Amino acid sequence: MTDAIVVLNAGSSSLKFSVFAVEDGEINLRLRGQLEGLFTSPKFVGKTADGKVLGEHAWPEGHQLGHEGAMAHLTAFLDAHTEGLEIKAIGHRVVHGGVEFAEPVRLDPATLKRLEAFVPLAPLHQPNNLLPIRLLLESGTKATQVACFDTAFHRDQPLIAQMYALPHEMTAAGIRRYGFHGLSYEFIASVMAQHDERAAKGRTVVFHLGNGASMCAVENGRSVATTMGFTAVDGLPMGTRCGSVDPGVLLYLMDQRGMDARAIEKLIYHRSGLLGMSGISSDCRALEESDERNAKLALDHFCYRAARELASLAATMGGVDAVVFTAGIGENSPTVRAKILEQAAWLGIDLDVEANNCRGFAKISTAASKVNAWVIPTNEELMIARHAWRVVHG
Repeated sequence: MTDAIVVLNAGSSSLKFSVFAVEDGEINLRLRGQLEGLFTSPKFVGKTADGKVLGEHAWPEGHQLGHEGAMAHLTAFLDAHTEGLEIKAIGHRVVHGGVEFAEPVRLDPATLKRLEAFVPLAPLHQPNNLLPIRLLLESGTKATQVACFDTAFHRDQPLIAQMYALPHEMTAAGIRRYGFHGLSYEFIASVMAQHDERAAKGRTVVFHLGNGASMCAVENGRSVATTMGFTAVDGLPMGTRCGSVDPGVLLYLMDQRGMDARAIEKLIYHRSGLLGMSGISSDCRALEESDERNAKLALDHFCYRAARELASLAATMGGVDAVVFTAGIGENSPTVRAKILEQAAWLGIDLDVEANNCRGFAKISTAASKVNAWVIPTNEELMIARHAWRVVHG
């Protein structure tokens, strides 16, 4: 039997999975897929590492499959397609680890209870992340479950980078900048030397641009500053999230428009960002194809904010040796990359237009550029698998 690791990433209406085999010390992808639309029109697809479809299923529109049903369907699929593999570890993406969890942790009922305390800090993510853990603990699985945190990579930042200008007792109580997308940044840091050895040992700004978007200053492989803060709604504008906004705006909405906490939550998490600014879509691709003025304005603002944050993060390191674009938009939108880097020419970045327009992952700056620019695909699932395996083997 070959040892294997299952990686689960549970969202509000989806469950993504990957299966990795441990072969000759290497962790290799074997299976991947997802269940989506868990509460509307559930769909399942499972594939091999090279994309061959092994299983598909769709439920009737309106079917409430939920996470419990998704886990049951996934378990049956894995039982049928993991012959010769012995699942030793199950790694979970968990958005928030608070101050307490600065590295991956083995899961048991007591640890799960501690992680539930962070639900108020990530109300749209944490409950969904924890549900499969609870279901698997209740099922009595023999595999070791491991939680890997999106906040952990940022825990070594200096306190000055984590603080808000609030009374000290609030900082001590945990109201601070946590940062997110840490698993993605950690993966990029782990492979950076393969692409740019100088930057790997020096100063890099990573753009994790997707439906959720943030940026991180990475110095010698360590996070020193990031755009997201106390919650995953801070920093850059995103697909439906507003990013940074003057707290006075929220007070105004409460006082003058009578909005309560839940209404504001819906506004800043679900009705803002690219969707709110454009009035059309949260999907960058749809906005790039649109002729509507507000679609262009939304994209321009998104890129403006990213270029502005680049300047801020470069300042925290006293300069920058390379920038890296990753995640859905970062890896697949030459338009967004070009708009951002055009505004960063002052840093000495000279964009290679032809390379940028090519589909693929490579260096997109010219030989004359003082700062290298790269497109590097992230792999949070592999990062989780590595962590889970390390926890299992001490």
